[in-house]
Amino acid sequence: MNRINQAATTATGIVDVQGIPDTRRIAIDHVGIKSIRHPMRVRDVEGVEQHTIATFSMYVNLPHHQKGTHMSRFVALLDDADFVLSLQSLPGLIDRMTDLLDAEAGYLEIAFPWFMSKPAPITGIRSAIDYEVTLRAVKKDARTDLYLRVVVPVTSLCPCSREISEYGAHNQRSHITLTARLGEAVGIDDMIRMIEGEGSCELYGLLKRPDEKYVTERAYENPKFVEDIVRDVAGHLNRDERILGYTVESENFESIHNHSAYACIEYTREGAPEAL
Repeated sequence: MNRINQAATTATGIVDVQGIPDTRRIAIDHVGIKSIRHPMRVRDVEGVEQHTIATFSMYVNLPHHQKGTHMSRFVALLDDADFVLSLQSLPGLIDRMTDLLDAEAGYLEIAFPWFMSKPAPITGIRSAIDYEVTLRAVKKDARTDLYLRVVVPVTSLCPCSREISEYGAHNQRSHITLTARLGEAVGIDDMIRMIEGEGSCELYGLLKRPDEKYVTERAYENPKFVEDIVRDVAGHLNRDERILGYTVESENFESIHNHSAYACIEYTREGAPEAL
C-alpha cells in the first residue's frame, strides 16, 4: 500500500492506481471499452440524416510503462459529443479520442442500423428496410484509415437448379457483406443500391401480389451463384477510384441444405498505402 500511495494521488488525495508505473515492459495494442450503446445522429454524404442507437468500440494503445488507461474518458467523450456522425466527421472524432487519452494510436468502430425507404417494384408502395452498417477508423503514426462495412440482404436463385429442373428452382436469402477501405467518403445509400443490384433480386419490406409476382420472376430470370455475386460486386468496386481496398463476401443460407454457400474476394488497389 505504501508503494501505491507514493506512486500517484489525485488533487483530492485519492490514490490513482492507474498512474502507477508498470515494470513488465509490455505495451498493449488495444485497450478501451467495447460494445457500449449510445444515441447518435448519423448523416450520409448525400445529407440524409437519421437518429439511431449506435454500438461503439473504442480503443487506444498503451505504452509499456503505463499501468492502465482512463476508461471513463471514453464514455465522457460520447456524452460530450455534440456532432453528427459521418464518414467526414470520423477522423475528427478519433483525433479527439486519442488526444483525450494521450495516446498515439486509436481504433474506433461504430455499428448501427441504417434504414432506407423503398418503393415496391410494381405498386410503388413504400416501406422501410434496415441494413447493418459499421463505420471504422484506425489511427497510427498520424495517419487515419477509414472503413465502411455494410451487410445487404438479397435473394439469390441457383443457376444449376434452374437449368436441370423441369420447373422451378431453389432460391434463398443471401447476405452480401462489403468492407471497404476508403480514400474518400462514399454514400451509404449508393453502396447499398449497388450491392443490391448484384443479387438475383433485392428485398422489400412490403409487397402486394403484383410485386410478389415480379420479384419471383425477376430472381428466376437472374440466377446467380455466390461466385457470381462476389465477382459482380468486385467489378463495380474495381472501377471506383475512391475504394483503396475491400473484402466482399456472399453467404447464401441454402434452402435445400443444412449449410451455407460462401464466397469471398479480398483486394488492395495497386499503389494504395498498406492498411494500418
